Amino acid sequence: MGIVAHVDAGKTSLTERLLYAAGVIDRVGRVDDGNTQTDSMDLERKRGITIRSAVVSFALGDLPVNLIDTPGHSDFIAEVERALSVLDGAVLVISAVEGVQPQTRLLMRTLDRLRIPTLLFVNKIDRVGARYDELLADIKRLLTPAAVPMVGVMDLGTRSARLTAVDDEPLAEMLAERNDDFLERYLSGGALDLAGELRRQVAEAWVHPVYFGSAMTGVGVPEVIEGIRSWLPRATGSTKDPLQARVFKVDRGAAGQKIALARMFAGTLTARSYVDVHPVDGAEYQARPSAIEVSGRPVDRAEAGQIVALRGLKSIRIGDQLGVRTKQVGRLFAPPTLETVVSARDRVKLFQALTQLAEQDPLIRVRKADDITVSLYGEVQKEVIASLLETEYGVEVTFSETTPIHVERLDGEGDAVREMMAPGNLWLAGVGFRVAPIAEGIEYNLMVELGGLPRAFHTAIEETVRLTLHQGLYGWEVPDIRVDLTHTAYDSVGTTAGDFRRLVPLVLLEAIARAGTTVLEPVNHFELDVPADTVSRVLAHVAEHRGLVSQTALTETQAHLEGTIPAATTHPFESLLPALSHGEGLLATTFHTYQPVSGPAPTRPRTDGNPLNQKEYVLNLNRSS
Repeated sequence: MGIVAHVDAGKTSLTERLLYAAGVIDRVGRVDDGNTQTDSMDLERKRGITIRSAVVSFALGDLPVNLIDTPGHSDFIAEVERALSVLDGAVLVISAVEGVQPQTRLLMRTLDRLRIPTLLFVNKIDRVGARYDELLADIKRLLTPAAVPMVGVMDLGTRSARLTAVDDEPLAEMLAERNDDFLERYLSGGALDLAGELRRQVAEAWVHPVYFGSAMTGVGVPEVIEGIRSWLPRATGSTKDPLQARVFKVDRGAAGQKIALARMFAGTLTARSYVDVHPVDGAEYQARPSAIEVSGRPVDRAEAGQIVALRGLKSIRIGDQLGVRTKQVGRLFAPPTLETVVSARDRVKLFQALTQLAEQDPLIRVRKADDITVSLYGEVQKEVIASLLETEYGVEVTFSETTPIHVERLDGEGDAVREMMAPGNLWLAGVGFRVAPIAEGIEYNLMVELGGLPRAFHTAIEETVRLTLHQGLYGWEVPDIRVDLTHTAYDSVGTTAGDFRRLVPLVLLEAIARAGTTVLEPVNHFELDVPADTVSRVLAHVAEHRGLVSQTALTETQAHLEGTIPAATTHPFESLLPALSHGEGLLATTFHTYQPVSGPAPTRPRTDGNPLNQKEYVLNLNRSS
């Protein structure tokens, strides 16, 4: 199960309470004191936020639980995405004071989309300003209409806040709305199995029980524990089925070796036995874990339902599947839309360190051109990367100003062919492509016979196509494209896979050039709360930063604004907000869409020597070899 929340809602504090109740720890740590179990990084303890997902295994009575505590700050949404892909159930934590926040809505939408059974825990009922009826109404309006309170609260907003029982009637009515057989028994006055029906509907993610409490004082925690035991579905994978597992986290040990954390959905896994590995992209291969750990202890065999730490898998990456391939979960959240140049005295050591960090977080994309750049979700991530590089790799770095990551979209269709013996073709291979725009993703199709070329050559072509699409005509990624392989030629004696790897970028970029591309910039959706007397001034600066307001809600004291603003101007606007709003402005942004840039198309330095200029491209190949 996972615990997810907007930052500061109290999910790490709830995790501490669960560990205490399970007997794992003998005292409850505090985030403010920097002594919680799942925040192990120095920076996590210093800042009081979770940065990396942490896994803790324990038992609640007869229920074995693998608990994943995830980050709440939006800069680390990639960590949340990886955790969601392996959950049986979740607890979404909401602050009784701050209520439903933008990140809360984003998380609930994703949990609902994945049909993950979810309980809601409203925390901080002992804080001044805590709400009950009003907050329940917000939950039903903004998160899910299928929320049903399981407890009431007395003395709300005081240190003596405590729980009371609630009538079963609202629960029975909600369950009846979603099951005709249950509705018939309900209307006829027959005996009702409320617990059994609630368990079934929670498992289908149709209904979401809502619990109230205080993770700080422990009030309400026994009730939410009972809710976890009673309503969230238990893992159903069988040890008799073929192996099915997914890697959701990659760490490095003290000696620098990779440690892959994987959820076992079905089957068994034995140390030092070969297993099929299905990469997120790339060809299937076999590998052999040298050691398996469960809950920090070495084991010879792991089985369905467990989370395992695997050593010895040198090429493993986050998202890879082990055993039987199943349908991949698509991208849940938008990729990073910002990047920054990273500088250090030792560029080689810096690049090696960043490459290792990127293995632990694939969305930290590292590019090495004239400068070394990394992709980011926000400014807080800079501090985290700097801290990790200094503490784990001994590299001190500085960052340039953050800039947006643009993308390129095809304007139309294009094709190109290079025959094997054509003038100017320096490699013993021939290849042809046709490209066309599509709504989303990369679609690669074979318009040639699969058996007309050795499989290793097909693999080299497809891998190089996907790599080449990272840099379009202006140096930006081309994300939404169909690539058809229309022609191949090779010499059975002299051709190597390397011939295709060198030729493909030239021909593919030529096809893209004939189609043409438009550069797009990322645009964020924003929610902004400011004092009512600052609205006119704030609106003027939103417009100055190319923002558009689509919704406005005003009260005597507060204004709530929603709209869009380019990623390029989001941080500059955010830095002005405290001065514009008496220090009371609250801005939350999420990626919304891409739109064409106005004015000249921005370019990005290339890392591939420019396949659009064969002479320059070949010189770069010779320097790299």
